[in-house]
Amino acid sequence: MSDEETIGRILSANRLTISTVESCTGGLLSSKLTDVAGSSSYVRLNFVTYCNEAKHNILGVSNTTLNRFGAVSQECSIEMAQGLGNITGSDICISTTGTAGPSGADGHPAGVMYSTICGLNCQKSFAVNLPADTPRIRMKEKFAAAALKELVKFLQSAGLSA
Repeated sequence: MSDEETIGRILSANRLTISTVESCTGGLLSSKLTDVAGSSSYVRLNFVTYCNEAKHNILGVSNTTLNRFGAVSQECSIEMAQGLGNITGSDICISTTGTAGPSGADGHPAGVMYSTICGLNCQKSFAVNLPADTPRIRMKEKFAAAALKELVKFLQSAGLSA
């Protein structure tokens, strides 16, 4: 069973909802979650906030965070996930932000992703580092796969099962 299927079963069995906000994965995480039949019962709302203005205007990421740490930072991923939770009221919110290449951003080389999962009175942030010469589409796929894997661990560590 794929990670997205596992997530779907856990969310459905526990009547939980999820929302995503993505930058470097460009909607791929959302696409994978909605590839699962029945996902309309637990997927609530998904955004791709690619530019800093969208992160600030839609999600409420502070300009201080964007100026001090940059969009490619754990601090930004946290504010993205928290802002998403404020907008959607979803039980689980997950963010991705990073650089898929071929060049870097915010002083980070290509191949860096930060992600935060919020919900169930918990929060988990993590980073993924890939070789900078990984092709862009492959990098996005690996970033999305890592986010799904961490989401499964997050749900299981909260004691949830299908």
